[in-house]
Amino acid sequence: MTAPKNQHRRQVLALLALSASPWMAPTALAQGWPDRPIKLVVPYSAGGAADQTARMVATQLGERLKTTVIVDNRPGAGGAIGAAAVAKAIPDGSTLLLDATGFTVNPSLLPRMPFDPAKDLVPVSLLMQVPMLLVVPANSPYKTLADLLKAARARPGRLSFASAGNGSAQHLAGELFKQGHQLFITHIPYRGGAPALSDLMAGQVDMMFSAMPASYPLVKSGKLRALAVTSPQRTALVSQLPTVAEAGLAGFSAQEWNGLWAPAGTPKPVLDKLEAELRAVMALPDIRQRLAASGAEAVGSSSGDFSRFVQAETVKWARVIKTAGITLD
Repeated sequence: MTAPKNQHRRQVLALLALSASPWMAPTALAQGWPDRPIKLVVPYSAGGAADQTARMVATQLGERLKTTVIVDNRPGAGGAIGAAAVAKAIPDGSTLLLDATGFTVNPSLLPRMPFDPAKDLVPVSLLMQVPMLLVVPANSPYKTLADLLKAARARPGRLSFASAGNGSAQHLAGELFKQGHQLFITHIPYRGGAPALSDLMAGQVDMMFSAMPASYPLVKSGKLRALAVTSPQRTALVSQLPTVAEAGLAGFSAQEWNGLWAPAGTPKPVLDKLEAELRAVMALPDIRQRLAASGAEAVGSSSGDFSRFVQAETVKWARVIKTAGITLD
């Protein structure tokens, strides 16, 4: 009789262990996380703004978590290919996504998304934001934003603005500006921000919204003139420059940004630990100073704040894209 009793006892204990495991697994996983290198997917090419942010964050995050954080560039489809890879990854905290403004734009531009951004990925933290400058050629007749607005209203369709391509952050900022002021300004898309800025400096186009890390050095060297900044408040690097909102377009805000997501289903204790470490990284004086030197702002938000930010940006750009009839063709 002893053997059957012992066997029955072992079976009961095994069943209890199995029934408890769903409750115990997240905590156990969080305590052991990370137990392997972390892959940080950047859905854009190496050398770009998002890639630079990722490598800066990866170094500091790896030191804090005592593991290696590997940046994995997977460009294509405006960021959708890399994001889809993370959305389909095992949700154990070993694969993360560092994405940018395109994350909130692609749902309105791509007819068939390979994943559901709202369901398949969990926002963890808004890492940084960078304003754009509204810039004109150095010899432009427009000295202020009021000058530009007056000319645009007097000559509908005659003024032009450059961008890095259809659906780019520069394009969307220009369309938001046009719609807010009810202007007709011709959009000239380029294959990237560098050739757009080159033609702007040469006077081939009249204006452009360009992220500060790209445009501020050209303004500082006298190759471009800045008329306004696109952040809600003035930025320290160009504190004398008014915001677009100050110039009469209340509520205007168009900033490029980087944030971090994890696959849906990642245990909450892992997400909480990741959020806390990211906020600590973005609060480091060295990180804040390096970003501020280029006009960017370190954020390091809570997951809740980032989730609300993503929702608001998605709604805003969907409205702009629909009104302007923007397509990728």
